[in-house]
Amino acid sequence: MTHPIINIADVQLQPFPPGMGPTGDTAERFEARMGRFGVQIGAKKLGYNITAVPPGKRAFPLHCHRVNEEMFFIIEGNGEVRIGEERYPIRAGDVIACPPGGPEKAHQIINTGTTEMRYLAVSTKESPEICEYPDTGKIGILAEYPPAADGTPQGFRMVTRADMQVGYWDEE
Repeated sequence: MTHPIINIADVQLQPFPPGMGPTGDTAERFEARMGRFGVQIGAKKLGYNITAVPPGKRAFPLHCHRVNEEMFFIIEGNGEVRIGEERYPIRAGDVIACPPGGPEKAHQIINTGTTEMRYLAVSTKESPEICEYPDTGKIGILAEYPPAADGTPQGFRMVTRADMQVGYWDEE
């Protein structure tokens, strides 16, 4: 049976997997270590992770979810959160709600402090998901499938721009 309790001190934080992290100029602004643990404690409909962000960095681009809702609890450190066009200071103890919606609900946590920032992220896990990235005009389509027979996670991920579409009947 899965043990339904974990202490956040026991969550192992890992850098982005090879090929999934920022490269080139983006590596100057983006960096994080994350520890996902929802499955480990038996969660079915929510995802949980601890994210650690060094000073001056952010974990992810400004984005909004059209399907899933997120909540962040700042464990340590301080910085700011962008929500839509606004910026708000954040510090340890703050809880941030990020409901689904369009660009007005887009969010990004930035460590503007001088020490590492850590936060708990909790998210619904509805699939498929559509994410939009207002700063760059990108759109992400993400779907999770049941694991393969060997337990390997499966899914679909595509990042594109709306102006790069092909017609439904193209080349049929």
